[in-house]
Amino acid sequence: MAEHYNFIGGEWVASSSGRLFPSINPAHKNHVLGYFQASVEADVKAAVDAAEEAFPRWSETPPPVRGEILFKIALRLEEKKESLARTMTMEMGKVLTEARGDVQEAIDTFKYMAGEGRRLFGHTTTSELRDKFAMTVRRPIGVAAVITPWNFPIAIPGWKMAAALAAGDTVVFKPASDTPLCATELVKTMAEAGLPPGVVNLVTGSGSEVGLPLVRNRKVRIVSFTGSRDTGEEILRQAGVKKVGLELGGKNPIIIMADANLQLAVDGCIWGGFGTSGQRCTAASRIIVHRDIYQNFIRYFLERASRLRVGDGLDSTVDMGPIVNENQLKKIHSYTEIGISEGAKLSLGGNILRGGHYDEGFYYPPTIFENVKSDMRIAQDEIFGPVVSVIRVDSFDEAIEVANDTRYGLSSSIYTNDIRTAFKAIEKLEAGITYVNAPTIGAESHLPFGGVKETGNGVREGGIHGIEEFTEVKTVYIDYSGRLQRAQIDTSYG
Repeated sequence: MAEHYNFIGGEWVASSSGRLFPSINPAHKNHVLGYFQASVEADVKAAVDAAEEAFPRWSETPPPVRGEILFKIALRLEEKKESLARTMTMEMGKVLTEARGDVQEAIDTFKYMAGEGRRLFGHTTTSELRDKFAMTVRRPIGVAAVITPWNFPIAIPGWKMAAALAAGDTVVFKPASDTPLCATELVKTMAEAGLPPGVVNLVTGSGSEVGLPLVRNRKVRIVSFTGSRDTGEEILRQAGVKKVGLELGGKNPIIIMADANLQLAVDGCIWGGFGTSGQRCTAASRIIVHRDIYQNFIRYFLERASRLRVGDGLDSTVDMGPIVNENQLKKIHSYTEIGISEGAKLSLGGNILRGGHYDEGFYYPPTIFENVKSDMRIAQDEIFGPVVSVIRVDSFDEAIEVANDTRYGLSSSIYTNDIRTAFKAIEKLEAGITYVNAPTIGAESHLPFGGVKETGNGVREGGIHGIEEFTEVKTVYIDYSGRLQRAQIDTSYG
């Protein structure tokens, strides 16, 4: 199989470790897609040094010119959309239609950020002193470490790198070790569009040998990470004094009120719970249903979920692809066992799929628990798989209480035809995102993405908020009075 390399200073180079690791197709675990560099700290240092060297020229490039390059990247991604989507389906498992959407999200983001090249707005304001002008401007931060997960291997790096590049930062990109081929193809596409050497650098390898040395490196001035809460906490401990942006997952609720359009709600729960085999930080893993419609809902939901077809995501008849790897498969099943031990009722699925083509990969069926209490682990922990807990409630107030009863606060949803109920939910749900009459997934590239509580540390990605993540604000005062003026002392109203 092909050997793939790190991208440092505009060149494809081998790791100094001399070691490689494979990327495996989760639908066919004996299918090796390629071998990748098992990099070490020396490779991280080389990449950071290359990014630091490229930073002055890139940051001084006029922002509209940077924007033109980002737009060329978007056009090149459009040309390669189908091949990138197929690569993604083979490497991480999501069905092809979803993989196309993943690439499209990166396309949309690069187009949006290309436009930021002609914005990058600051503010002008008044001064408290005469003959003095005050404003703010945005400045690039420096070398940015971009560390991304495997579940959106084109879209999430696109969110981060497009914003960083529009801002004038240079990048060292460390992708998840489950999806290094997607990362390689993305960086190759960016280079083909005319990105100067050293502006984006790619280093593959483990979190311990690449991720942490990258986070610790003093020349890195911002770390942007999407992944698990535990890893996010470790990054905060290791980063030192630098800007850190964290997006750390969710335990997202869908509330279904008695007046909801029931069939629409079931559609949303199927898509929210089982899209990407539940391997989304925004997956709808908790469904909170009003008792008056509970029996009808659960009947429809179970019937619909039982008809979902699980298999290779390249098969157009398949609704749900494989789990990304064997360890994740075992983790998901362990939570099924925990749910049963806690007294929840396993109403659908709950077994590792075996026999026939299932033995070729890592497959888990749609799994639904009833009789779930809010304090059960299956209702509290992020499982990151196709496991949905259904919780019955007696009122809107109880639904909100249950929805908020988690450490996370990323996405949320309510199905209702009562506008007052909808607006009350928008007000009371503790989440960075709330959908009304739509599931918990479906973020758009020009709007902020992120959460509250332990979902992250307050950073938002997407739209202008992506620019805010990757820039620093400089305040500028221009005194044209021709004399010394002292703020808070020489203020005059006469």
